Amino acid sequence: MWIPSKLNRPARLHNAILRSRLLDALIHAPYYKLVLFRSPAGYGKTTMAAQWLNNHPNLGWFNIDENDNDTFRFANYFLQAFNKATNNACPNTQAIAERRQFANLTSLFSELFAEFGFNETQTYLVLDDYHLITNDELHDGMRFFLKHMPDSITLVVTSRTHPPLNIANLRVRDLLMEVDNALLAFDQEETERFFHKRIANNRYETNVLESLRAQVEGWASALQLIALHAQQYPGTLENSAVSIANFNQDHIWDYLAEEVFDQLNPDLQSFLLQCSVLDMFNAELVTELTGRSDALAMLDSLNRFGLFIQPMEGEDNWFRFHNLFAEFLRHQRYTQIPGQRSNLHHNAANAWLKQNRPQAALTHAQKSGDEALLVEILSNHGWQMFNLGELQVLESAINALSDEALFTSPRLCLLRAWLAQSQHRYHQVSNLILEAEEELSQRNIELTDSQIGEFKALAAQVAINQDNPALALETAEFALQQLPETSFRSRIVATSVIGEVYHVIGELDKAFETMHKTELMALEDGVYHQALWAILQQSEIQLARGYGQAAFELLNKADQLVKAQHLHQLPLHEFMLRIKAQILWCWNRLDEAEQCAHAGIEIMSPYEKSKSLHCYSMLARIAVSRGELDKAARYLEITNQLQANNRYHIDWRANADFANLLYWEATNDNPAIQKWLQESQEPRAAVNHFQQLQWRNIARASLLIGDLTRAEHILSKLQKQSTSLNLKADRNRNLVLEAVLAVKKDDEESALKHISDALSLTNSTGMIGNFLCDAQHVTPLLKALVKNKQLGELEQHRAQSLLQLMSSKERTRSVHFDEAFVEKLLTLPDVPELIRTSPLTQREWQVLGLIYAGFSNDQIASEFDVAPTTIKTHIRNLYQKMGLDNRQHAIRTAEQLIHLMGFTAH
Repeated sequence: MWIPSKLNRPARLHNAILRSRLLDALIHAPYYKLVLFRSPAGYGKTTMAAQWLNNHPNLGWFNIDENDNDTFRFANYFLQAFNKATNNACPNTQAIAERRQFANLTSLFSELFAEFGFNETQTYLVLDDYHLITNDELHDGMRFFLKHMPDSITLVVTSRTHPPLNIANLRVRDLLMEVDNALLAFDQEETERFFHKRIANNRYETNVLESLRAQVEGWASALQLIALHAQQYPGTLENSAVSIANFNQDHIWDYLAEEVFDQLNPDLQSFLLQCSVLDMFNAELVTELTGRSDALAMLDSLNRFGLFIQPMEGEDNWFRFHNLFAEFLRHQRYTQIPGQRSNLHHNAANAWLKQNRPQAALTHAQKSGDEALLVEILSNHGWQMFNLGELQVLESAINALSDEALFTSPRLCLLRAWLAQSQHRYHQVSNLILEAEEELSQRNIELTDSQIGEFKALAAQVAINQDNPALALETAEFALQQLPETSFRSRIVATSVIGEVYHVIGELDKAFETMHKTELMALEDGVYHQALWAILQQSEIQLARGYGQAAFELLNKADQLVKAQHLHQLPLHEFMLRIKAQILWCWNRLDEAEQCAHAGIEIMSPYEKSKSLHCYSMLARIAVSRGELDKAARYLEITNQLQANNRYHIDWRANADFANLLYWEATNDNPAIQKWLQESQEPRAAVNHFQQLQWRNIARASLLIGDLTRAEHILSKLQKQSTSLNLKADRNRNLVLEAVLAVKKDDEESALKHISDALSLTNSTGMIGNFLCDAQHVTPLLKALVKNKQLGELEQHRAQSLLQLMSSKERTRSVHFDEAFVEKLLTLPDVPELIRTSPLTQREWQVLGLIYAGFSNDQIASEFDVAPTTIKTHIRNLYQKMGLDNRQHAIRTAEQLIHLMGFTAH
């Protein structure tokens, strides 16, 4: 689908004069991030860039046109140019782009830089005609590229306008070399060489040439036009100078019309006007467009003429018009042959189809106003373009259709709905399906069994998205009955939905079997994102069954698929990391869990922040587990704000609520717990892991405020459901909470039995996180079991390990210097007067705690997400206010303060 000539620099350099003045100025270009050639049309930006980089071995060139505003298209051409310049240094990133497995350019370029690594070879990457880019998303991506690209790369941009690439910032930091129209304009010496080269038989007076140069302000294209006219009509150079006095765009067009275009024979004029409908062309395209058998000869003639078209480097014989002349021809076409507009675009669409370029064909079909042609292209090529990720141009074309054209084609109605689904506009999909069904019915259009199945497969996906498992199951099963074996995509979707329904309603064996089948189908047909989804569902199912290690191994399998098929930027990758973080937290591997959560946030950064709720609540949970309550508070502030401003599935809310409850328990914030209990909604059942979690949250909150009756009722119900449905992991968690309840009821016998049973289940689940959450109540029970030797060998070992963890559980020392700690500290009578009166800010207290914890300056800066220089300022102020000499002095002072508060320093 890609046009190779778009990646080649202009080939016509032999006729250009050597501009040593500019080449000397460009010697220092490698020291700059951006070299910007900026001027109006016709000043020779592209020619100068091509001349400068003519023999450079590490050069990538991207010829931009208006169609490149599509993110997918831009990304692919950009990466092909990058790899051409770097000897194919980043094939994996290019594969990600080709498969549309990236959220936006920012995430894609992050992959690019990671793969590119360190390379000292000086490389140039040219974006020619960047002014044609109007998509803000592309500007954002290029700003990111400029900010983070390696020092060995210099970006070269040609543009008629100031590109929105933080130009002012780059200029201030001396990272920008700008070659504007003042520099590109021909000086007197260059003008003389220019004319003498083109009109060798005539030697014109210097003052005549200088007069011409001054009037056109050194504008290269105008000088070229004058020289061409002088070639055709010798002795008229002086008249040319008079005719272009006080020129503006209208004058130039008048000049081009009167002195150039009108001088051509009518046949050539007609040929040029017809060709001007194309941004780039070759002989085959032009033959199809014009119907002329001599198109190749005409192009060769124009190429030799030297002004009207520019050959594009390569062996494909592709051409494009000079920018100035292209604008002029479009103007002439609009005024001279407006009646041919529709027919020309119609022919151009058919010409591009013969080149197997349906995207370009679709653009011309829209402009032609030929709805039948538009429908034909969409019907024959729409799904191919959909699978290649060209969603924007598809949606634009479908939206341009009349109701009559759209709703007489079930295939296009389905495509429109899938376009909304694939762009995560789930709320629209159901309405689009209903509208299509009603409109098709009104037109007496009966769907085939296959079409009915495809609509139902999508409707089943909508139903499960809307948390309606009963409807989803019914719809998906019906879809499979209707779908032929050849409808592989819809069959995979329907099968996946059925597996998800079984999971949601607690039929784990069926769910696992169905999701494994989905995985095999998706892998066989190359639908890798659906295969990844199926593997992740299997992992969650295994975890719910209590097979923690098997669940973790499935995540490793998913990770291998992500790497093999370059799925790093898909939201599903975050889902994988999220499950892994939850398992690692349950296994008390907090550092690894934290890494997964941060990586998940990074993957979701191109999307709305609301999509990262899970990761932020996990970070809060990890912080509470470590005793880092100040850090937990910061994460929970984000989590709670997201919950307040968005609607979430119960799974997301339950995990966020769990983190809040752990924090409120650690800070003894009973009013917050009471308020949450009053506002929380009870799940309608307890047949899956997220419903079990939310009920367990309610039970925990009830225990914390002393409502033991409600907690007992909930936990009894949860255990009956988890036992009957083999939700072994939830049984494990529920038993720990039942032990806490028994302790609060002074029922030691029951408490010991619950903990003993929980330890037995932990042999398969590996879950110890929930024991540690309730260490205060669980520790005496474990000690009693170990002392009385009431446990089996494995359980005895597990209990001893847990006791060791509980007694030496690490808490980040910076927690001692949170706001509450400092407030209590300053009221103590033994606190030194200098400490009591020192006006330390809360941030400075936190910095002191992190210094005591052994953090370096860079680590402290990372903790607070500020520059290291800012931390140095805090430390300098801290030392000055507290009379400290150095870091060791600060650590000893912190130890003394911790002792004063009754804590044991580490």
